[in-house]
Amino acid sequence: MAVRRNISMTANFILVGFSEHPELQGVLFMLFLGIYSMTLAWNLGLIVLIRMKSCLHSPMYFFLGNLSFVDISYTSSIAPKMLCDFFKQQKTISFVGCAAQFFFFIGMGGTECCLLAAMAYDRYAAISNPLLYTALMSPTICVRMVITAYTGGFLTGLVQTSSVFQLHFCGPRVIDHFFCDLPPLLVLSCSSTFLSQVVNFLVVCAVGGTSALVVLVSYGYIIAAVMKIHSTQGRMKAFNTCASHLTTVILFYGSGLFSYLHSSASYSQDQDKVVSMFYGAVIPMLNPIIYSLRNKDIKDALKKLKDRKKQISSLCLI
Repeated sequence: MAVRRNISMTANFILVGFSEHPELQGVLFMLFLGIYSMTLAWNLGLIVLIRMKSCLHSPMYFFLGNLSFVDISYTSSIAPKMLCDFFKQQKTISFVGCAAQFFFFIGMGGTECCLLAAMAYDRYAAISNPLLYTALMSPTICVRMVITAYTGGFLTGLVQTSSVFQLHFCGPRVIDHFFCDLPPLLVLSCSSTFLSQVVNFLVVCAVGGTSALVVLVSYGYIIAAVMKIHSTQGRMKAFNTCASHLTTVILFYGSGLFSYLHSSASYSQDQDKVVSMFYGAVIPMLNPIIYSLRNKDIKDALKKLKDRKKQISSLCLI
């Protein structure tokens, strides 16, 4: 048993990636490079803007800055390796490298679930209890909520990584995916995956389910509070403050649950690649856009920043 375990830990995995479509390699590389570059630029830009502008120093933007950091970390756990593999004939990854990639990807995903729940609670406090908002969302409480989110994500990654990589991987160690994701790893196992699938289901229910419950309860109270507002304009203003967050929640939870709550028996390679690309790369790119397009505070901050640059440029020309 020990020898079998040692062999499993020392051998490399082979990532198939998108090599089954050699004619599309150049197009796919440029597409994914563009997505990753925009993800880094837009999320970093949002973090810097929130740090620079005092008008954005509020709980909502504190959580949003952390969400942008998580999105960068989330997509960076898979994108650099995937982009490098486009130029390699043999796309290999070590056992330890695969486990590390899986841990960070799952951990950041779990952290994002918890952050989205914290942001839902923040919107509940702002709309349902505006007079108590400062007390409910004090800086100390916000920091504790973010620490809890990162701790929950870390534990999620640790538990799922431990349950998956204690399996025995023998025979052809070819992962028909562009990174070490859960469904293709379970398919490769030559030992029973029942326990790992049960652990995965329980972790998803504990972290994702609890976070989703917080979101649903928060929005239940928000809807009840908004319906008490008599003016249509007031209702629309209240709903608009939640629209961006709700869009992000639907995209993230929808794609994530679809991918991780189905068994290896129903595993479809092409389907999972598309879904994984969506929640692993596209959603982190879209989040800063979703939060910026309809956000008056961010638009005003950007406008002030542009005006300041124009003033500096004018002074330099004098």
